Amino acid sequence: MLNIGDTAPDFELNDENGKATKLSSFRGQNVVIVFYPLDFSPTCTKELTGMASHKDKYDAAHAKILGISVDSKWTHAAFKKSLGLEASLLADFQPRGKVAQQYGVYMEAAGISKRGTFIVDKDGILRGITIKEPGEMRSEEDYFAQLASCPV
Repeated sequence: MLNIGDTAPDFELNDENGKATKLSSFRGQNVVIVFYPLDFSPTCTKELTGMASHKDKYDAAHAKILGISVDSKWTHAAFKKSLGLEASLLADFQPRGKVAQQYGVYMEAAGISKRGTFIVDKDGILRGITIKEPGEMRSEEDYFAQLASCPV
């Protein structure tokens, strides 16, 4: 289990365009890692569009948003385009849920992740952890409070 103060496990996943994206490449800025069950599901859609509508707050916190689910890059591309999202959507597709397992949010029997959010500071240290079940909404206010503890 990960704890606040731990170094965030590094990973590399392809984004919605098939571009390899490595967590450690974001050193020097804060990162909000948002694990979510599935593209196009009602709660995931609501959460990610809510985050997109607060882009200015994330920018002010020098934070990049990385959405991660077990969907493929093609599904991510369609989801991102249909909602006008700016966040990078990463495919934890093959092997399915490998990164979600590293972060302790993968649900093997369901084949999806829980709603896990991990706030990573510019040095790669976990500053906030929020984990909810798939049907539970997360609070963005928690993210902003956790980002406030990150050095800028």
